[in-house]
Amino acid sequence: MPKIKLPTNSPHIDMTPMVDLFSVVLIFLMLTTTMRQPEPANVDTPFSISETPLPDFNTTTFLLSPDGKVFMNFDNGPDTLLKYRPKILAAMGERYGIEFTDVELRTFEKQKSSMGIPINQMKQFLNAKDNTERDALQVGIPIDSADNQLSFWILAARQINPNIKASIKGDTKTSFETVEKVLDILQDRNVNRFNLITSLEAVKINLEEIQQ
Repeated sequence: MPKIKLPTNSPHIDMTPMVDLFSVVLIFLMLTTTMRQPEPANVDTPFSISETPLPDFNTTTFLLSPDGKVFMNFDNGPDTLLKYRPKILAAMGERYGIEFTDVELRTFEKQKSSMGIPINQMKQFLNAKDNTERDALQVGIPIDSADNQLSFWILAARQINPNIKASIKGDTKTSFETVEKVLDILQDRNVNRFNLITSLEAVKINLEEIQQ
């Protein structure tokens, strides 16, 4: 009796559901990913082996440039309805007798990178035509005893958002005097705990020493 030869067709796999899934994931990542904003000063952070992540919300970051300028940034809160940033600016305007318009407050809310503008030049910064004009106004937040605006920024930020936490990002060449001034201002506002932003250092492991 002759053997029956079965057809040897290759299996067919429908990849349509997988392609649809990848498309949904890609669209989700594109909509939720926040692009890194350029900072007003290039900062080469020191190295460390700490892997503690920084909080995504309720944080204010102090950027210390190599030439001693101080910049500051704070998030808008864990909920977009909170809108901490324009409230903080409005509080600073009230202290210094400056009234910001709704358009200026919305512009400040959308500004994601760190800023170092004296409060009396903030209106000019918010109404600038382009980034070149804005960058020229980034001269650093005053921190001297005669006009310590950084202290009032910290006060306003903590009054609007009591849960805010401080992070310091300094350059390896930032002078100790600048760092000390910022730390003194934080302590004067009862901010005694803060994060130091560093770059992760690669550590060479000697397996022979571990096995001994």
